[in-house]
Amino acid sequence: MAYTTINDPSAHFNTILYSGNSGNPRSLTGVGFKPDFLWIKRRNASERHLLTNVQMGASSGAYKWLDSGATESEFSGGTGVQSFDSDGFTFKGVDATWNASSNTYVAWNWKANGGTTASNTDGDLTSTVQANTTAGFSIITYTGKSPIEPLDIGHGLGAVPEFWIIKSKQIGGKQWGVYHKDMSSLPQNGYMTLHNHNVYYAASSWWRNEAPTSTVIKTGEQDDVNRANSDYLCYAWTSIQGFSKFGSYIANANATGPFVYTGFKPAWVLRKCITRAEPWMLMDNKRSPINQLGTILDPSSSAGDATTPGDYAIDFLSNGFKLRSGNTSYGNHTGGVKYIYIAFAENPFVTSTGIPATAK
Repeated sequence: MAYTTINDPSAHFNTILYSGNSGNPRSLTGVGFKPDFLWIKRRNASERHLLTNVQMGASSGAYKWLDSGATESEFSGGTGVQSFDSDGFTFKGVDATWNASSNTYVAWNWKANGGTTASNTDGDLTSTVQANTTAGFSIITYTGKSPIEPLDIGHGLGAVPEFWIIKSKQIGGKQWGVYHKDMSSLPQNGYMTLHNHNVYYAASSWWRNEAPTSTVIKTGEQDDVNRANSDYLCYAWTSIQGFSKFGSYIANANATGPFVYTGFKPAWVLRKCITRAEPWMLMDNKRSPINQLGTILDPSSSAGDATTPGDYAIDFLSNGFKLRSGNTSYGNHTGGVKYIYIAFAENPFVTSTGIPATAK
């Protein structure tokens, strides 16, 4: 493994699997830390994605949440995640989205700073941030400025963000705006969307043709990311050597596909073609603990696990991942097509079978 300041990646990011039992309340443990950003998906059947954090605020005893596959505003109503706990989380109410009997689920967990927020005045307004600078992750909320104009938004990372997603919490029909540093030679000129399979769009109204800095994200006048007096949520990351990587690769349409160097063994990889309407492909080492990995979930779709190894197959290796499919519709198209990816590291004390090994 390349040099890293993070000896145990699972202290900052972890995946757990569980089976629903319709318990109310129901507590899940095994995360290893108090999650700040929680993303849950039903695996065995179609259901919404549940994305939430403490900054979403509670409604009748449960935190509000957003669905990565929809443009709707935040969901509320007193059911969902009741609390973020020291080693997991607790549900209130029973719903097929998160805890129905005879169903299987995955929960991806990121640590920010234990739920404590801070005011950030680096930008044109005061944003609220939960920043984990060690792991290069920040949760940001802000209110669009009146009158509408380009905004600098403080993110608290202390480094230039390389990937972020922004969603309006209050306005229905607004897109999940995605920024990735490798979308084009000038990534600040355009955007992608998490809630559908659309390609990269060149549009200066989103990031106003200005690159982010170590203190601020720069948005334009597009009301999906900036409407006067409306509330927004942003998840932002920067690469941390040995823990996370935000990069790209060029497809070759060969069953012996390209090798993508990350500098660590991945635990979680999200991929997307920037010029073709292919699905987002999310893979992790808990749902598929053994190479070749062939199980994906798509953040833009309510569908459960898709398990067609011949289509999606990759190997998670000690220093990156290797594409093992020449299927030109899923992750390895021909003609030098570019894919972006987001990767997080595996706990170094986990074996290839997913069973914890004894730390030396």
